[in-house]
Formats: sequence, C-alpha cells, structure tokens
Amino acid sequence: MFSKILIANRGEIALRIIRACRELGIRTVAVYSQADRDSLPVRLADEAICIGQAASSNSYLNIPAIISAAEITDVEAIHPGYGFLAENPHFAEICESCKITFIGPTPENIRLMGDKTAARETMRKAGLPIIPGSASVIKNKEEALKTAKAIGYPVIIKAAAGGGGKGMRICHNDLTLVSSLMTAQTEAEANFGNPNVYIEKYIEEPRHIEVQIIGDRLGHILQLGERDCSIQRRHQKLLEESPSPVVGSKMRKRLGELVLKGMKSINYVSCGTIEFLLDEKTNNLYFMEMNTRIQVEHPVTEMVTGIDLIKEQIRVSAGERLKIKQEDVHIRGAAIECRINAEDPDNNFLPSPGKIEHLILPGGPNVRVDTHIYAGYEIPPYYDSLVAKLIVHGNNRQEAIKVMHRALSEFYISPIKTTIPFHLKLMENSLFLKGDISTHFVQDMFKEEAKGE
Repeated sequence: MFSKILIANRGEIALRIIRACRELGIRTVAVYSQADRDSLPVRLADEAICIGQAASSNSYLNIPAIISAAEITDVEAIHPGYGFLAENPHFAEICESCKITFIGPTPENIRLMGDKTAARETMRKAGLPIIPGSASVIKNKEEALKTAKAIGYPVIIKAAAGGGGKGMRICHNDLTLVSSLMTAQTEAEANFGNPNVYIEKYIEEPRHIEVQIIGDRLGHILQLGERDCSIQRRHQKLLEESPSPVVGSKMRKRLGELVLKGMKSINYVSCGTIEFLLDEKTNNLYFMEMNTRIQVEHPVTEMVTGIDLIKEQIRVSAGERLKIKQEDVHIRGAAIECRINAEDPDNNFLPSPGKIEHLILPGGPNVRVDTHIYAGYEIPPYYDSLVAKLIVHGNNRQEAIKVMHRALSEFYISPIKTTIPFHLKLMENSLFLKGDISTHFVQDMFKEEAKGE
C-alpha cells in the first residue's frame, strides 16, 4: 500500500480522497491554486503546495507544476479525482515515466475509451449494441449528409474527444446539419483541442443509464449496478439515483453481462463508468460512451452497495487484488444524489459565486453530505459551480425521496443562490415521483412552469 498520495484536484472530490486516505493510513498532499488557499482540502491534507494562479491552465491543468510538487513531497502516487487531468492519457504516461503511480486506468485504457469513435467501435466488436451512426469521424458536409440519409433524422453531432454537452448539436434536416457541423467542430477544438466529430441517430426522450465498474491489475472486474442519470440540463447531470426505476431484474442482468464483456475485452483497470441510452419506446439499450475515472455521482453506488469506491480504487492501483466477488455485490434499497450548485435556478442557472455567510448542513439517518464549503468560505468564480452533493438512502425509492425532501428542507446556504429550491420542486413533481422521466424532463418541467405563470 502507498504511504503518501498527492491529490491533483480541488473541492469536494479532493476532500473525499483525503478522508479515504486517512482511513487507510495514507498521508496526503494537496495541491492548490491561489484562489483555493483557504479551502478545506488544503487545511485537512497533511501537506499542501500552491501550484499556480487561479486559472485552471496555470494550476490544476499545469502538469509540470503538479509533477514538481509530487517529486518535492516524495509521493508514491497521484489521484486525479474527476475532471481536470483525470482522463488525460499524457498525464498518466508522465506519472509512469516519473515512477509515480497514476491512480486510475492505464494510459491505453484512457486513450482508447476517451476517443468516442474508437470506443464505439471497440464496444461494438465486443458485442455491445451501439447507436446507429458514422463508423468514423466526419470530415466534411458531404460525409455528414450521407450519414444522415443512411440513418434518418433526427441526428446528433458529437465531439469525438468530448463530453459535458460541448461540441454537440441536434439536427432535424439537411440545412441545420450543414450549418451545425462547423459550429460543433469549432466548439470541439476550443474545448478539447480536437475538432473531430461524429454523427449518431438522435434518440428522442431517452433514459440515461450508466453502470459502475472496477477492475484490478490481475484481471478481475466487477460491475456494481446501474445509476439513472436522466435528470439533466444541457447534458449536465443534476440528480442521479440507483437503482433505476425502469430497469428490471432481466435488463439489469443483461446490462451487467454487456458491461463485463466490454471491459474484459480491453483489460480495464480501476474505476470506470459505462454509459447507455435506453429507448423506452423500443426497450433497446445502446452503448453511448465510457468515463475512465471516478464519477461525481459515485456516492450513489456506495450507498446501495456498501462499497467504498475511492478506497477500492486506491487499493487496486497499489496492485492489490479485489477482495469482493461479483456474487458478493448486492443492491440494497435506493439512493438519490442531488448536486447542489452555486447557481440561480430562477435566472437560467446563472453562476452565483461569493462568500458563504450562513450554512446549515442537513443530517439524521440515511443522509450524507459531500462538501468542501463552510461558513466564511468564498466560492471562487473560476471553476465548476458544484459546492455540495446531498446523498440519501431509503429502503425503496419512495422512502429515499421523502428523506431527500426532508434533508433539502434543512439545507441552508446564504446569501449565494443555489439549486436547493430546484431540487425541492423536483421532489414534489408528480412525474418524477412516478419515475416518469427522460433526459428532456428538466426542460419540459420549466416549459410547464412558464405556461402556468
């Protein structure tokens, strides 16, 4: 096992990793930007080193500064968390060349699954169903039009190296396809340094279902059940739950078998998430993409399985064998996570950075809060707006919703605006209560509210 780990991240995930390391008896080094000097991870880590100015490019994406900090503090491993460098194969390779363990997949795993077109083809060969679309990247409008004609409208343009809704455009005819192609390529280049895009059949009102997996270096891979991430705004997840209210035992078994088949075909190591779209009209599942890192929503799976994913991720990176067998994995009850963002839901989710003057965190049975904020903390305007994750557990979905409603009503952050009021509305929405949701649910919810004004 490692004796010291550097955490190349910030915010709640950095604190989550520090806590796991402390329980494993591992010392931690936090790296931070000038804007994060007063953050909780910096306060609670055993050591802390400033690696640059506020901008991510000068700090959390600054590979030379992070490696220098690792070498100065003599760490054995680096945990990248999620975002920033977590899915950067070049960073993983540099760690290896410096004899520092990268706590995550192999560079080959990251590179293969990070390229959306290569990932689609790899999973297709492994037997996973994929959404009809282009076999490779789209180079020009002629190829785009040919693909759209073959699969039929509507179609969606996606960035080959992307995620988070960037470089993504939905098209319903030739005119919008041609006009959107260059825009998507430009956006992909700006966000990911790669202009390549591909085209898929656009499935209207799908469910977003993902499966958590973890593999060790000895070839053992586990699937830990599914999460439903259909509550989204502009392709950004707002709420996640496990199990999915529409995945029955038969589909769950099939999902697990597909995922294990795909991951074994690439000898996957560490934590990862395989994402699917479910077309409820046809009951067809389609592989969409893979995230080769720990996810923001990993606590949902932890709550229903009792497995600490961060600890397991560290253990397998240290070369240890997974002690859990597939038959030992059981889904108990239901869990829901609400992402609490510093945003104003009444003003088009406008970011709301600033100083937190008053803070009351919810508690009680079956309630977990993952957060790095405290009264007096100033939320910087430079990074993602996530300030807390509220996770609850119940014996079933209905009970979990009641616990979440109660916990949200206790949660108080002032004077900044947050998404707490939005989530409270969600917990009272009749369609959500029935589990009748899709990736379009939030925009439809706001349209209905606008009609009622």
